[in-house]
This record gives sequence, structure tokens and C-alpha cells, in this order.
Amino acid sequence: MSISRTLATTARVLRQLRHDRRSIALMVLVPCVMLFLLRYVFDGSPRTFDSIGASLLGIFPLITMFLVTSIATLRERTSGTLERLLAMPLGKGDLIAGYALAFGVVAVVQSLLATGLALWGLGLDVIGSPWLLLLVALLDALLGTALGLFVSAFAASEFQAVQFMPAVIFPQLLLCGLFTPRENMQPVLEAISHALPMSYAVDAMTEILRQPDPTGDFALDVLVVAGCAVLVLSLGAATLRRRTA
Repeated sequence: MSISRTLATTARVLRQLRHDRRSIALMVLVPCVMLFLLRYVFDGSPRTFDSIGASLLGIFPLITMFLVTSIATLRERTSGTLERLLAMPLGKGDLIAGYALAFGVVAVVQSLLATGLALWGLGLDVIGSPWLLLLVALLDALLGTALGLFVSAFAASEFQAVQFMPAVIFPQLLLCGLFTPRENMQPVLEAISHALPMSYAVDAMTEILRQPDPTGDFALDVLVVAGCAVLVLSLGAATLRRRTA
């Protein structure tokens, strides 16, 4: 890998995103809109919003980054741009890292806006540090980016990329502990939930909601989410194809 090539790829992707207002709106504004709607869905029960708002603050960015990243990467391949880039002295690792950095910049903006809105605009009440909340939201967005880059290698069209969401995201959403504690699930499902990164993202947000200081469990949850993001990015580089068959 080359730092200069990776940064050049990052700059190119950011220039493209700057002219794609719909994608920017989807990545940056939609999580904020969803949190806003959620707050007033539970207008008569603010404690309910407090109990699930922190978890969804991590889940919404993950989902939007997954969707946009998978489609954007697939578009590069189907248009022939990816093939032309890889014909140059640009490695797969450079390309994946460049995309991850570019979407990571967007993820920082997204996480700042969503966290700021939840805490100071919608009154989300958490005991832990707001900076830890922002950290986990950012890691979740980066995980969504990594998953999107990875699954785009297995889709032949943008429609197929969208179809991966029910297969990759929805099972994690059901088993992450958002709807019911994971220990109350059927044992097989509980065991599966331990292998899904979204479970650790929700656990980390729950720790911030309930604990004033970082705990060992929180540190473990953060490391698992970050490690999964790095692992999936590595798999994305290994499975990246020049063109869609």
C-alpha cells in the first residue's frame, strides 16, 4: 500500500460525493431525521426514547453508510472506473483504504450531527460521556462502510446491492438486543448474536447510557466493533473485483 495513492483515491471519492447531493443527504441528514421522528413518536414517554435512542444512534449511521457505500462502490465497478483504476499502479488495498477514509470523513460529520442533535436538540439523557457516545457512533458508521465495501463485491447490480441489506443488516438488527435482552432469546439465537458486530455496538451504547465511566465491558465492545471493521475491510480488499461479471 502507498499513502500517496490512498490519499489520492480519498480525494477523488470526496470530489465525487461533493457533486452527489442525494448521497450526502442520505448519509448525513437521514440519521438525524430518524432520531427526530423517534423522539416525537415517544413524546409521551421520554424515558423510552432515552432507553433506545442511544442504541439507535449507532444503528442508524451503520445502516445508511452500508447502503450508500455498497451502491457507490458497485457503481464504480459497473461503469468501468474500477477497472481503469486497477490498471494503473494502484493496489486493491490502496483503493479500499481510500474509499474507507473518504466515507470515514462523511461518517465523522454524520456522527457529529446525529450525536449533537440527540444530546442537545432532543434531550437524550445519558450518564456517560458524550464523547464516548460520539466515538461509538463513529465506529458504527465505519463498520457500516466496511460492510458496504465488502458486500459490493458480490452484487451484480445496484438492485442486488440493496437486496443485501435484509441478509446482512436485518438479522443483526433483530438479534442485537434492541428489542429484547439477548439473554432472554432462544439459546441458539443468543449464541448467534455473540458473533454479530451490531450486538457489541448496542452493548457499548447501553454501557454509556447506564455507566458514568468506561468499564471493561465497554472497552471490549469498542474493540470488537473496531476489529470487525478492520477485518471486513481486509476481506473487502481480498474479494474486490475489477468488473461485474
